Amino acid sequence: MPRPMYRATAALTAAVMLSACVSTQAGRIGADDGRDACRTELVALDSTGDFYGETILQGAAIGAVGGALIGGLASGRWEGALIGAVAGGAAGAATGYWVAVQRQAQDQAAVTAQIVNDLSRENAQLDRTQVAFNQLMDCRFLSAERVRVAVREGRLSRPAGQAQMADIRARTERDIQLARTISGRIGTRAAEFDTAVDNVVPGGKDSVQRAVASRSQSVRVTARQAVPVRLTPSSSSAQVAQINARDVVSARPGRDGFTLVETSSGVRGYAPTSAFQTTRGQAATLGQSPEVAGGDVRSLAATNLVRREGFNDSLGNVERLAQSGGFELAG
Repeated sequence: MPRPMYRATAALTAAVMLSACVSTQAGRIGADDGRDACRTELVALDSTGDFYGETILQGAAIGAVGGALIGGLASGRWEGALIGAVAGGAAGAATGYWVAVQRQAQDQAAVTAQIVNDLSRENAQLDRTQVAFNQLMDCRFLSAERVRVAVREGRLSRPAGQAQMADIRARTERDIQLARTISGRIGTRAAEFDTAVDNVVPGGKDSVQRAVASRSQSVRVTARQAVPVRLTPSSSSAQVAQINARDVVSARPGRDGFTLVETSSGVRGYAPTSAFQTTRGQAATLGQSPEVAGGDVRSLAATNLVRREGFNDSLGNVERLAQSGGFELAG
């Protein structure tokens, strides 16, 4: 191999290796300054994100190195190696998982079994990530409410309350950026799973999307009574809105006895399903989990899609709440 090509390949390999390295926790969320009341929840969310940075980066790295070698050998120039690295990286990210499964499996049954196992692990981790995010956001919003109460009751001066609220808001903004990073990694892995699903499920990912859409339809329902709207599906979660008796809201299937609602003002959150008057058809819709039960690839892929969309929806909802007065002193 010519010396320039050797140097280019070595540099590319080093660059790919560096790009695959995961940053330290302190680099992602900062050192513990002893002033964050939600530090435990923040660490928990960050820790769940490590899972999504491992396998997919290896796939992209292998693709990039392979692409670099092919591009460089074909062109005889380091420019060709760089172009090959870019193309190989994209191919590795999009198809690396499917290629690896095919190489390792003995037959089609083994391919399917591997995908089932990997989707099951992915779905379990998505659930952990959602729980960690919910707990962190609840901690932030409940902290903000405690500051409001302290100022209202005269236990905290208004300037001190404003300073504390600004700190909570800034920390929440960093939390959202962390969650966005995790969401991006989840999305990259999802593209790999989509490639696999397209190859083993009749109708591919499109059939999975149709199945999920049919189970996630919204209905208009009327509140039986005044009921608080919670940030997450829990009676102890932070309150983000109030629904009055006879208010009509948009509702979609939720979980744990809660319905995902959207008020007339556009605020989204959770309220007990029992708080709404429903027809038999509406009750059936709201009582149906958006996740598809089953251990086959199609069902697991549907559950994966539901959990990914659920995480992104909750992240978007928190962003809207934060921007619309969720961390204002008056409220």
